[in-house]
Amino acid sequence: MKLSMSTNAYVRFSAAEAVRRIAAAGYQGVEILADAPHLYPYSLSHSELVSVERVLTSTGLEVANLNANTAVGFYGREFWEPLFEPSLANPDPVMRQWRVDYTRQCLDMAASLGCEHVSITSGRAVPGTPPERGLQFLCESLEKLLPHAERKGIRLGIEYEPGLLVENLWELRAVLDQFQSPFLGANLDLGHSHVLGEEPEEVLSTLSEKIFHVHLEDIRGRKHYHLIPGTGDMDLLDLIRMLRRRGFEGFLTLELYTYPHRADDAAREGLAYMLSILESSSDEANEKKPLMAP
Repeated sequence: MKLSMSTNAYVRFSAAEAVRRIAAAGYQGVEILADAPHLYPYSLSHSELVSVERVLTSTGLEVANLNANTAVGFYGREFWEPLFEPSLANPDPVMRQWRVDYTRQCLDMAASLGCEHVSITSGRAVPGTPPERGLQFLCESLEKLLPHAERKGIRLGIEYEPGLLVENLWELRAVLDQFQSPFLGANLDLGHSHVLGEEPEEVLSTLSEKIFHVHLEDIRGRKHYHLIPGTGDMDLLDLIRMLRRRGFEGFLTLELYTYPHRADDAAREGLAYMLSILESSSDEANEKKPLMAP
């Protein structure tokens, strides 16, 4: 497993500077926010994209994921909380198509950055639109997106979250089962799963090979507020053990957008803690390997 950090903690910096700082902290990868103030497709200049590409090349960082979950840039101003609308399940066909077009552009951008994953969400259940109707809209949007994802060779990972239309393990599994596409899977946020009280073994066994990318943070008291690993009450060591047993070798991305006021500190502290966790789980795994006969 490799460790990555999301630029959504660095919204007070440009995308290129965010990538540079994440590399300086010692990470192997970076998740880039495909939204304002970073790589929002509808305001992104060619020079900004080139600047990011140059920093990636000079630092050797891999792009673990392109985060296309939110749409703050759509509104042209700042909000405290990430916004998901217009979503892929929005009842307004014009707004829903906007999100489809935006996601296509994110798939194109991921391909140009050498990134294999784009994360998306369902958005929230909209008043006046029953959840079952919203799910129909979501699936219609996915039908439009998957051929483009396949052409680009980029995998779409749906992230479930408390309060969203697709908010838990079984709702996500139901959507994935409708498509059976190798290009549609899970952007699994282990903190969200913890808030929901889900059993980790059940989550990992149910999603299995559909886990494309993992978001990680700590949580205290099942309150959905992202904390630096090691400062909450999640058993992160046990989660890493489970991921190792299931053969997950992808990126674990720390998503600490709650620390824009001290993003560098959060990045360094989170990395130090997770490196110790990975080392401990690796030592345990090696101890359990049978000795070779002389």
